[in-house]
Amino acid sequence: MSENISAPAAASYQGYQALRIALDQGLAAVTIDHPPLNVLDIPLITDLLRFTATVRADERVRVIVFESADPEFFIAHGDMHFITDPASVAAFVADAAPSPLNPMQELHEQLRTLPQITIGKIAGLARGGGNELLLALDMRFAALGPTGLAQPEVLMGIIPGGGATQYLTHLAGAPRALEAILGAALFDAALAERYGWINRALPADELDGFVATLARRIAALPAGVAAAAKAAVRAASGPLPEGLAQENTLMGGLFQTSTAVERTGRALAAGAQTRTGERDLEGLLNNL
Repeated sequence: MSENISAPAAASYQGYQALRIALDQGLAAVTIDHPPLNVLDIPLITDLLRFTATVRADERVRVIVFESADPEFFIAHGDMHFITDPASVAAFVADAAPSPLNPMQELHEQLRTLPQITIGKIAGLARGGGNELLLALDMRFAALGPTGLAQPEVLMGIIPGGGATQYLTHLAGAPRALEAILGAALFDAALAERYGWINRALPADELDGFVATLARRIAALPAGVAAAAKAAVRAASGPLPEGLAQENTLMGGLFQTSTAVERTGRALAAGAQTRTGERDLEGLLNNL
């Protein structure tokens, strides 16, 4: 159990049917474990909605990593019974708060709007709703070889309905989003990286270490920094003057904190703004 999350708080992350959640020093590792295929069905959606509702208000969690217990599938896709048995979805929606979004869209928007940094670690197949869940996260890193990403819905006579038409267009641009959606082909990690679909494609044996290092670095940042950076980057989707104003407001809220003043003073004392110190400023700052 993490040193900074109490036993009562940790208990709120237990008792899930399709998830395993481990907490450690500001990091929540969420493992999707829903045999046989990690299909994004009502039980998995329910667990993920419960998790997002809990973690959203937990200021001690700063970064969330999503991965799969299945070595072949991250999330196979949305449950095809949503099409063949619409009554099951209707019953689920009837018990939820009114929304113009369908259950998968609602889940993915809950993930997208979390204040924490969210990371997808992919070493398997993620199609349809599984890929859309990944698209709703802040960052995605994938293993070369086992990773495959696709939106095959058009082959069943529909279009993506979990956010891909919006999320993938924002990441890759309209022409490439249309290619992926209408072509319905499986993208490997290298091509997905070229398209901006994922952040990086990494050798399979390097994926765990890379994501762990990045996640722990983010989790160790001073309080409020990661959330402020995320909010400022999100503001870039609107008009530039408004985004710059938001950036200034968020930066201003951190600028004169005791943490910022103390760390900057230590950096200067350690050689920042000298020729020697500036040659490896990253190393200097990491050792503060």
